Amino acid sequence: MQINLFYSEGFKRHCPEPSHPESPLRSEAIFKFLLSGPLKERIKLRTPRKATFEELYLVHEKDYLLALEEACFQGRFSFGGADNQISFDTFEVARLAAGAALEAVNLAREGEKISFCPVRPPGHHALPGRALGFCFLNNCALAARYWLEYGGISRLVILDWDAHHGNGIQEIFYEDPRVLYISLHEDPRLSFPGTGFPEERGAGPGKGYNFNFPFPAGADDKKYLELFHKKIIPLLETFAPEGIIIACGFDAHRDDDFSLLNLTSQAFYEMSKLLGNFAGCRNIPLISLLEGGYDLESLVVCAERHLQGLVEGLKESAKRAP
Repeated sequence: MQINLFYSEGFKRHCPEPSHPESPLRSEAIFKFLLSGPLKERIKLRTPRKATFEELYLVHEKDYLLALEEACFQGRFSFGGADNQISFDTFEVARLAAGAALEAVNLAREGEKISFCPVRPPGHHALPGRALGFCFLNNCALAARYWLEYGGISRLVILDWDAHHGNGIQEIFYEDPRVLYISLHEDPRLSFPGTGFPEERGAGPGKGYNFNFPFPAGADDKKYLELFHKKIIPLLETFAPEGIIIACGFDAHRDDDFSLLNLTSQAFYEMSKLLGNFAGCRNIPLISLLEGGYDLESLVVCAERHLQGLVEGLKESAKRAP
C-alpha cells in the first residue's frame, strides 16, 4: 500500500518571524519523522510543482493574487492582518503548496489511493480574495475544484478535522452540491474564526451539503469517535463520494496550545482507519493536506498515526473484498 508523500525543501522559504507558530520546521519535521519510522518502506517521495495562475483562478480572485505577490516582493511584514506574516518567497511557496495538492489529484486520477501533502503555508481559512489565519491560498478548495473540473468526478467530500473551522472552504463551496463539506472543530464561540455553527448548512443548490460539528472545550477521543460512527460515516455512505480530501489539522491534540480540545494521536489513527476502510470498500482515492498543528512533537506523531490508520483501513477493506 503505497503512500505518495509530497515534500520540498522549498516549503521552508516561507519565513514568518521566529516566534510565529506556523514555523518552517513543521513540514520538515513531518518529512524526517516519516522517513525514519515504520512507514518509510511504503513512502514514495513526490516533488511538487508550483500551481499556475490559471489554476489559482479556479478559486482565487486575480486582483488578490497580484496584491499578495506584490506585497511579498515589496518585503512587507504581513498581508491582510498581523497574523498573516509574509516573507519575500511566501507567494511562491504558497503556489508550491497548492501545486502539491493539484499533483495529488493527478495521481488520484491515475489510480493512486493515498497521497499526503505536509505543505505550508496552510490554506483552509483563505477566502477567494482574502488571506486569513496564516492561510494565503486555499489548498483544499483548489484541489477540490481542480478534481471536479478536470478529474472526471462529479462529487467529493472535504472532511476537515482541524481544531478551527475551515471558513474558507465553507464559503467557497457553500452553494455547490458537488462538494460535501464536513468540519469537526472547537466551539466557534471559543475559537477562531468564529464560524462553523451547526445551522450553517449551505445555500441554494448547496443547501444540505455543509455540516459543522462543533465540540466543547475538553472534548476527547471518545466524543470524536462516537461522532464518526454515528454521523460522519453515515453521511459519507449517503453522499457516495468519488474522492475524499482531508483537511488534516492536528491542533486538536491535547498537547497543542492552539485549542482547548483533548485528542490523542490514537483518535487520528482511529478516524483515519475508518476513512481508509470506507474508501477501500468503494475504491475511492484519499488526499490528505496538512492544515494546523503547531506543537512539533505531537504533530509528527499524529501525522504518522494518521497515515498508519489510512493504510490499515485500506488493508482491512481489501481482506473483505470478494
